[in-house]
Amino acid sequence: MLASPRRIIDLGCGPGNSTEVLAKHWPNAQLTGLDSSPDMIDAARRTYPDRGWIVGEIAAWAAAAGEPFDIVFSNAAMQWVNDHAAIYPRLLGRAALGGALAVQVPCNYDVPAHRLMRELALCDRWRAAFPAGGVREWHVHDPVFYYDVLAPHAARIDIWETEYIHVMAGPEAIVDWYKGTGLRPFLDALKSEADRTRFTAEYLERIRSAFPRRPDGRVVFPFRRLFVVAYRPSEKS
Repeated sequence: MLASPRRIIDLGCGPGNSTEVLAKHWPNAQLTGLDSSPDMIDAARRTYPDRGWIVGEIAAWAAAAGEPFDIVFSNAAMQWVNDHAAIYPRLLGRAALGGALAVQVPCNYDVPAHRLMRELALCDRWRAAFPAGGVREWHVHDPVFYYDVLAPHAARIDIWETEYIHVMAGPEAIVDWYKGTGLRPFLDALKSEADRTRFTAEYLERIRSAFPRRPDGRVVFPFRRLFVVAYRPSEKS
């Protein structure tokens, strides 16, 4: 990673927590955060008024022209953005010469916790409650895909996966985790709060079976993440 970046943008910054982590690591850099939620950006402005905050979509920002950033950063947001083959090179193109694109995304789409919510939505008692084509879930490709789309534009690429073993208080903690991430599109698609409550309760029962309590009463919850860091050449070829 770069030693002394001047300008950094955090794409999908939420309320600014990740942006502030970047600021602590590079205290002399100019930090900007972008998020599609006006409420998140309002919260970020209130908490960190000395940073730059933008309401906008990542895809639109990637396609626009503008002054380059030394680091284009995104933490757990790109899984909600479409057409990774096109957008990842565009994001790298918004980095300055010699700069970097750094992205982290979850990559556990087919693990039990995700499979169970899809299976539940497709069962007889729930199928009619969801759109015929299914809900818009997050998506991530395999590491080689990102190498192939970025290699023609990058001087160097680092890609790795890490599986984090989270020790949770119980199955309820796993469901709470997913309410703000993978479970969110399913809950948003349901028409009533009563349906959301029932769907969550049934999902919890399935999670209890898939993640039994350990002898100490807690549950072990593996969660895999993908990291991609691509560096632009320092000079135009």
